[in-house]
Amino acid sequence: MKAKENRSHRIAILGFGNPVRSDDAVGPYVVQQLKNRLSGREDVSLFDMGTSAFEVLFQLKGHQQIILVDAVVNTGDPVGTLYRVPAEEVRRTPQDDPMVFLHSLKWDQALSYAKKILQDEYPENIKVYLVAIEDTRLEVGMSTVVEQAGEKVVEHILEEVACTPSP
Repeated sequence: MKAKENRSHRIAILGFGNPVRSDDAVGPYVVQQLKNRLSGREDVSLFDMGTSAFEVLFQLKGHQQIILVDAVVNTGDPVGTLYRVPAEEVRRTPQDDPMVFLHSLKWDQALSYAKKILQDEYPENIKVYLVAIEDTRLEVGMSTVVEQAGEKVVEHILEEVACTPSP
């Protein structure tokens, strides 16, 4: 049995979405807001998964916690509805999907591949925040209701990070 290294608790926060697809930009929006508020926290890594998702997965090594933020369409709930998906929902075995593109991963695919890449270092502490959207038109800027939902996610994450002391 390997001895675990004594290191500070590191948190990786991943924002999925496309910043030029209207409300789909909520993940990168949350990451940008957190960059403004968490500067100086060396234990928190922020990743915009919009266009370079696959190569970011290799940078998750050494993190003990992952928090993901993404948009979700066709939920049947009002736009801006916030979901916190239980970690059990994302603990699937990695699936080799021939439709995965290097610059386009969904949050569940990213976790599946991260598990494959990180193996024994894959963290147990995973949280997923999803925001219901409808508008994915090719345009810059989110609707007010989705931006407000993004702010709620930012507040939830800030509360969680505050409970984890910085090194």
